[in-house]
Amino acid sequence: MIWSSVGARIVARPVLSALMLALVVSAATGARAENCQTAGELDDATRSALTAAGQRFFDMIARGDTASLRQSAIPSVAGDFSGIEATVKEHQASLAGTHATARPPFVLEAEGNAPLPHAEFFCGVFGKTGQTSSSAVFYLDNLPPAKYSVVILDAASAKAPNAVSLVLQRVGSEWKLGGLYIKSLQFAGHDSEWFTSRAREYKAKGQLHNAWLYFLMARSLVSPLSFMSTAATDKLYDESQSAQPADLPAEGKTVAFQAGATTYKLSAIYPDVLGNDLDLLVKYQVNDISNPNQTYQNNIALMKALVARYPEFKEAFAAVNARAVDPSGRDYGTLLAMKEIK
Repeated sequence: MIWSSVGARIVARPVLSALMLALVVSAATGARAENCQTAGELDDATRSALTAAGQRFFDMIARGDTASLRQSAIPSVAGDFSGIEATVKEHQASLAGTHATARPPFVLEAEGNAPLPHAEFFCGVFGKTGQTSSSAVFYLDNLPPAKYSVVILDAASAKAPNAVSLVLQRVGSEWKLGGLYIKSLQFAGHDSEWFTSRAREYKAKGQLHNAWLYFLMARSLVSPLSFMSTAATDKLYDESQSAQPADLPAEGKTVAFQAGATTYKLSAIYPDVLGNDLDLLVKYQVNDISNPNQTYQNNIALMKALVARYPEFKEAFAAVNARAVDPSGRDYGTLLAMKEIK
């Protein structure tokens, strides 16, 4: 598995009921191929080594020293380092000269002789209602057997607080860089709590589509990693379920959207950050995008029909970005300001 940087959108995962979670954690601890230790379960030497490694890597990132980062990476990452280089360059201005504070680290151990197709690491103590303030769950696909650590550092900057997350892999006696994720925990000066408050306001007004989408934004900003869930993300997930519209795609399920004589197969709708604007990104499946003029017209028609059916979007988003996606994953997008959609 090659670790790489990911965007702001949070990965939706099913939240286990308290009873099911208790059964999974208690009954499978000895049998599972995935084991996790929280900072409180680590010995002092390991905990100190991980914190020191995290600070060392953070200093390289803040200096833009990608050469040293690459030398300190596991072979699979060092051999394909362009993603990490781009991530460091993208955030160089906001991190230069900053200092970071490390959160308590986690150590994940994947056992076996082959990559785990869908690894789930349950870390810490879980209560009657699920996760607690110090617990976490990590969801990772195609994970090779090894010992890993997740070290998250909080870095303040003039623009917004950032979370710098490192995935380290134990190689011999060293912790090597296996993945880097840098994420702002605010958008346009607004944090997860602000988006949660707006989501509740939209819900109270009966604007469930806006409420659901703002809950997605709140969940994204509260978590530094898309493959990590905590008590905070689970709480937001639970609260958002009562606002989830049945006519929007979610969790991999497509929805048929009728616009005139055309039926669009919507595959995803979620908030998209562009500069200082919060836009609405809409993806739909097509067989072919080779005719750009026709695809452009289809994108425009979809945006107009979508806003006509859900005029509440005008209040919550600055623009709509419609993207037609073909079977190979190639797409053709059109961005239109909300005031121009009539």
